[in-house]
Amino acid sequence: MEFNGNHLIELGYRPAKWFKDAITYINENHLDEIQIKEYLEQFKQPEHIPLHETAPEFIINIRAEHENESDNVEKVIKTMKVLMKTPTLTAGALMPDACPTGPEGHIPVGGVVVAKNAIHPGFHSADICCSVMLTDFGKVNPKDILDAAHSVTHFGYGGRPRGEQMPMSQELMDAFRENEFLNDEKLISIARSHMGTQGDGNHFLFVGISKNTGNTMMVTHHGSRAPGAALYDKGMKVANRFRQDISPETLKENAWIPYDTEEGKSYWEALQLIRTWTKENHTNIHDAVLNKLKIEKENRYWNEHNFVFKDGNLFYHAKGATPLNDKFMPDITGPRLIPLNMAEPVLIVQGKTNERNLGFAPHGAGRNFSRSQHKRSLAHKTTEEIFNEETAGLDIRFYSNEIDISELPTAYKSAANVRAQIEEYGLCEVLDEVMPYGCIMAGDVQKNAPWKKKYRKA
Repeated sequence: MEFNGNHLIELGYRPAKWFKDAITYINENHLDEIQIKEYLEQFKQPEHIPLHETAPEFIINIRAEHENESDNVEKVIKTMKVLMKTPTLTAGALMPDACPTGPEGHIPVGGVVVAKNAIHPGFHSADICCSVMLTDFGKVNPKDILDAAHSVTHFGYGGRPRGEQMPMSQELMDAFRENEFLNDEKLISIARSHMGTQGDGNHFLFVGISKNTGNTMMVTHHGSRAPGAALYDKGMKVANRFRQDISPETLKENAWIPYDTEEGKSYWEALQLIRTWTKENHTNIHDAVLNKLKIEKENRYWNEHNFVFKDGNLFYHAKGATPLNDKFMPDITGPRLIPLNMAEPVLIVQGKTNERNLGFAPHGAGRNFSRSQHKRSLAHKTTEEIFNEETAGLDIRFYSNEIDISELPTAYKSAANVRAQIEEYGLCEVLDEVMPYGCIMAGDVQKNAPWKKKYRKA
């Protein structure tokens, strides 16, 4: 009788890629029972890896400036203490813009953790490579740039309709097809349709004036959209299969893919391709604005702030933190960007790795309260009153034509406090500020969503 997969399962092995080759080897070599057991020794799972009994220490670069921030700071410190018990972690840091993202033990926004020989998909989440790009337009009227940008960008759910799509390079599509995680024609089709889109939530297109030069600059903020979300879903499934075998005590959200496995290498390569897609997405939008105005750029640079960075066998996971060290960014062309809120300047910064920052700076202003909490706190005012108070003197536009008060300035932490703590903890140095003229955001995409319109008609 031929040996088959059911026999492997009966011997206690979990279905895996190696099953096919092992079954072929056993049958072709006519191994007996003893020989089979000896041969299968190489596929035995290691003993379970326990949580750290004592969590590695982490650096705290945040403190409560007032009563409203106390609860937030306590929560992020508490969740980091649980998170740091994950077996792979060796170091961590909290930035001044830190805020919780979920249940206790999940990495907070504004958190940086270092893992040995492991990639944790849950630490970069679905918005892989959320990033910012700046283009210097020179002495151009900021309204002209904002108008042109409004005509070429795309916010909201889904991708662009046929006929309005921006190009995805053939080289990148070919690279997707060669990667185990991205070799899916449906995913590639989605990647093509989402090129040139910015999504919703806190993603934006910002126009302002350099404090140093007086030049007009445009900054975009978005991640990898649906392609990144698809990779995250696949990565979490693979990570949790490993977790069940090697560390079942680890929280599901903190599962990891060992880098020294076939899956680990392939996932790392997939992350780099998603990074390339995201940078290409930013570039398409910026170039479209330049082409619309028939001008050439004076300068451009970008950085991701939600990604995984490799240094030897150490993987730095930044869940909303700006990489400062050049070793993290092989294509670095300039300083880094830290946006705060639509009424505050985008900071242009530089810095070096020191004992407090692990090579990172904050990525923005963060939140003290959830979106729903913030909305409830303003329930005594109309949406128009709130908007007029918080955006006076600025050209603020919502792509959906519906104001989203959860993205107005008071929804975020005090920008002044974040800047003060950047200086207090010596995290980075501010080189310039892009003073706000206006910005475009998705707006409240839920208010008149297509499925709600359909429901009301019914």
